[in-house]
Amino acid sequence: MNDEIILERKGRVGSVTLNRPKALNALTQPMVLDLDARLKEWAEDPSINAVVVRGAARDDGRVPFCAGGDIRLLYGEQDDPERHFATVFYAQEYRLNTLVFRYPKPYVALIDGVVMGGGVGISIHGSHRVMTERALFAMPETGIGLFPDVGATYFLPRLKGKAGLYLGLTGARIGAADSLYLGLATHVVASDALQALDETLLATDLGGDAHAAIDRVLAESAADLGPAPLAAHQAAIDRCFDANSVEEIVSNLEAEGSDWAEETRATLAQKSPTSLKVTHRQLTEHGERDFEEAMALEYRLAMHCNLGVDFFEGIRAQIVDKDRNPAWRPARLEDVTAAAVDAYFEEPPKGDMTW
Repeated sequence: MNDEIILERKGRVGSVTLNRPKALNALTQPMVLDLDARLKEWAEDPSINAVVVRGAARDDGRVPFCAGGDIRLLYGEQDDPERHFATVFYAQEYRLNTLVFRYPKPYVALIDGVVMGGGVGISIHGSHRVMTERALFAMPETGIGLFPDVGATYFLPRLKGKAGLYLGLTGARIGAADSLYLGLATHVVASDALQALDETLLATDLGGDAHAAIDRVLAESAADLGPAPLAAHQAAIDRCFDANSVEEIVSNLEAEGSDWAEETRATLAQKSPTSLKVTHRQLTEHGERDFEEAMALEYRLAMHCNLGVDFFEGIRAQIVDKDRNPAWRPARLEDVTAAAVDAYFEEPPKGDMTW
C-alpha cells in the first residue's frame, strides 16, 4: 500500500485522500500511478457511482488540496541528458489529467486550501469543483521556467475575456470568489462546513441520478463569499492582455498607469522571459485544441523545458536554494527569438506522447 494516497470504497463512492500534508499534498509518481489505476477500476465498477477527492490536513489545521507535482524529482535529473524520468512522468501525469477530464461519473474535488499546478490537473477537470474561502488557486509555472500545463492549454483560454492569459503569464493567486466568477470552481461552501459536506456526500444515496443527487447536496451547502475581486479588474485585463506579444502586454500595462497595472508589470518582470513567450503562444494560438490535442502539445512543451536551462534554474531559485533570484537565460524578453520559441512546439528528441 502507498500511504501517500488513500484510496477507499465508501458505500457507492470512490474516496481519494492525498496524504502528504507536510509537502502540501504534492503529487509523486506513485501517487499518479495509483490514482490512475484506481480511477480506471472505479469507472468500470457499477457499484461505484461517484468519486470524491480531498487533501489531508496538516498538524496546524491547514488543509492543502495539492500544491502541484513534486518537482524536486525532476530537478535531480538535470545531469541525465536523456531525461528518462521526465519522459515517463509527464506522459503518466497527462494521461491521468485526461482520464479525469473524460471521467464518466461525477468527480468531486473538495478544495479547502492551496491548489496549484499538478493539483489543478486532478481537480479542475472534474465535474464538481468545490472551494472554500481558504482555497487558493494559481498556475505559477512561468516563475520556475515552465509553462501552465496539466490541461491549462484547454481551460485557461476558455475563461472570461483574457483572464486565462493573465493567470497563465503572471501566476496570479486567486481565491474561491474569483474562481467561481471565472468558472474554475462550480460551488463554494464555508470551510467549517466542508467536513460535514464530505460526510454527507459519502452517505448520500447515489443509486439513481448521481449527478443530480450531488448537485442537490452542494446546493444545500452553498455559501456566499461576496463579489469577486478580479471582476473589478476584468476590463483592464482585457485591454492590457489583448496583445500579439508579451512585449505589447508590458507596453499596455505601462500605458494603463494604475497601481494594479504596475504591480502586474512588475510581476511579469520576475518571470522567465522564455516561459512568458512560450506561454503566450500556447494560450493564444492553441487554445481551441480539444483536450487530447492540448495534452499532446503540453508534452512537447514540457520535454523541451526539461531539456533547457530556465526550468532547473527556476526550481533552484524557488525550491532548492530559495534565494528567489533566478538567473534566466536569456534574461530579457527582447533576446528570446521567435526561432527559440518555435523550437518548443516541435516534436521532442525522444518523440511525442503516446496514449
